[in-house]
Amino acid sequence: MKGWEFTVEGPVSAEDLLKLKMNQGLNNFRPYEKQHKALVTISRLDPGRVYVARGGDEIVGYITFHKPDEFSRWHRHPLVLELGGVEVAAHWRRHKVGSALLKYIFSDSYWEDLIVISTEYARHWDVAGSGMDVWGYRGMLDRFFGQAGFMPIFTTDPDIMDHPASVLMARVGYRVDLDQMMRFDDLASGRM
Repeated sequence: MKGWEFTVEGPVSAEDLLKLKMNQGLNNFRPYEKQHKALVTISRLDPGRVYVARGGDEIVGYITFHKPDEFSRWHRHPLVLELGGVEVAAHWRRHKVGSALLKYIFSDSYWEDLIVISTEYARHWDVAGSGMDVWGYRGMLDRFFGQAGFMPIFTTDPDIMDHPASVLMARVGYRVDLDQMMRFDDLASGRM
């Protein structure tokens, strides 16, 4: 690996993930060793997907997708897939790793049949490490996800409504029909 060069790939199988090391800076959700195991577990889910940015054989960033939790309202929609986690090792930030992952992932037409959601809870944000206040961080998330076609969506979901900066982001694939979009809107607004 030279400088800040990295490779983006995925979805990565559990077997291939086990061959890679996890950067020690990937510990926002849990210690990096446990996060590595979590990535392997997610990759084995149906329809779990894990995409990674790696420098050599070391994972320096990742984005995961899975079905929403069975107890959430989003689980009731057959086309909803949840963007579960986005993380880039601290010293790799500002090198466009996250943007490269998003661009790579959503260049695949697979996503055009789905509604992908990302629940962004202010309580999980690395505000201190980023040097931003909560609204600056929210603006950064809007721009970051916006580059892949995600938009803020109104919802009555209590976890989102817990903090005024928290947000539900969604990307609706262009092959999703109007009935499915209306069903999603009903779920978001609590009418279903």
